[in-house]
Amino acid sequence: MTLPLFGAEGDPGPDFAALLRSTGFEPPTPSAPAGDTAIAHATTVVAIRFRQGVVMAGDRRATAGHLIRHRTIEKVFPADRHSGVAIAGAAGPAMEMVRLFQLQLEHYEKVEGKRLSLDGKANQLAMLVRNNLPAAMQGFAVVPLFAGYDTGREAGRLFQYDVTGGRYEEQEYAVGGSGSLHAGTVIKLGYRPDADADEMIDLTVSALFRTAEEDSATGGPDLIRGIYPVVAVIGASGFERVADSEVEARFRDLLADLERRGGDLP
Repeated sequence: MTLPLFGAEGDPGPDFAALLRSTGFEPPTPSAPAGDTAIAHATTVVAIRFRQGVVMAGDRRATAGHLIRHRTIEKVFPADRHSGVAIAGAAGPAMEMVRLFQLQLEHYEKVEGKRLSLDGKANQLAMLVRNNLPAAMQGFAVVPLFAGYDTGREAGRLFQYDVTGGRYEEQEYAVGGSGSLHAGTVIKLGYRPDADADEMIDLTVSALFRTAEEDSATGGPDLIRGIYPVVAVIGASGFERVADSEVEARFRDLLADLERRGGDLP
């Protein structure tokens, strides 16, 4: 397959969606499957700012009604080198949205020879969320979190969205999914603006653990199967996923501390 050629007037430039349309393809718009509402939904995701960047995390459970559909789904993905996206909502459309978002950022970089600004990336994701609105009105909403390291400001930034594509920058933390109320409460009580990445990773671990106690759609640590939340740190060196072994060690420390306190977490 050869790359298409365009004249000066029809060149779509770095707009990946326009490139698809000009070659006869329509950018995918997720829609509700006919006759089947038992689709998988991704649940709790969190993002917290710290001094040098952002920590993002998500549990591994996907539910379909009252059933556990998947135990090992991943909800935190790199968008490009210095940014990441975490998904909550209808799992299939959400993953499709993430893949298209990654392609858009890669296409822009190849055409323009530079990366899109962090604000530009946040706006691009807002457009994808807005395009999903018809499906959202049928109950298949996708509401991601977006975070990244702004190389110009030399600071981490994070954004929340609503189903209409509204984009809102948060200064401390953001939560999404069915367990957002419980996770947000834990983070609010434990957040410190001068904390480092290590402290914020512990806070996300605690938040997801406490959320799993209160929200049946959120999966806690599974010590038997070795399933733990996905945790990533986005800083000056880029998107870096925390090793499962380290996440496991932090959960075991948390459980040991809980046992010492007689069942009461700080």
